[in-house]
Amino acid sequence: MNRRSFLAFPLAARAATPSKFSDELWQAIAGIYAKTLRHPFLQGLRDGSLPRSKFQHYLVQDALYLGAFSKALLDLAAHAPRPEWKDQFTSDATEAVATEKQMHSQILASYGVNPDTPARMSPVNRAYTVHLLNACSKETFAAGLAAMLPCYWIYWEVGKQLKQHGSTNKDYQRWIDQYAGEEYGITVRKVIAILDEAVVNAKPPERARCRKLFTQSAQFEHDFWDSAWKSS
Repeated sequence: MNRRSFLAFPLAARAATPSKFSDELWQAIAGIYAKTLRHPFLQGLRDGSLPRSKFQHYLVQDALYLGAFSKALLDLAAHAPRPEWKDQFTSDATEAVATEKQMHSQILASYGVNPDTPARMSPVNRAYTVHLLNACSKETFAAGLAAMLPCYWIYWEVGKQLKQHGSTNKDYQRWIDQYAGEEYGITVRKVIAILDEAVVNAKPPERARCRKLFTQSAQFEHDFWDSAWKSS
């Protein structure tokens, strides 16, 4: 597969005419996602050329992010309108986040970095997590979920794409495998389905709010990797 098809495949695979609200959301971020896939941080993961210092910076920041992400999920679960949705996000906030944190800790430890060493959030990380925490505590359930969804979904799409090529770096490959895996994919599909159900009776203003928050989070995902790439 050439580079052009590598970038185009995830977008072309989507239906031309949205049949679900989630399809509409994905089409709304097509440009952001294409730009994200082209980013040198992800390209460096794919071909193994990413400097370890930049990946280390990313892991430290992502560990901080996951703490806030977990809290946002618990806030979201607290006002979920269905018990099974509450269970889903409560589980994600504990078990799923713990799995990701374990991977971060193990890789950082192999670099000689104590994962428990205090670190300061980058400006992008702080802005993103504040955005998520506010959305999950102050917005409707559907809007809060729309803000959280890009983190699930973009990582899955990126993981699947990078998996097609693999990486020469074992740590980068481990990261790719984490998000390209079927178990993670099952979780993402469940979350997408929950959002589609949550907006069935939503009025146009709420759908517009969902779209805005989803798009903002997608941009933050790009900016998070960009911040790691620009770190010293």
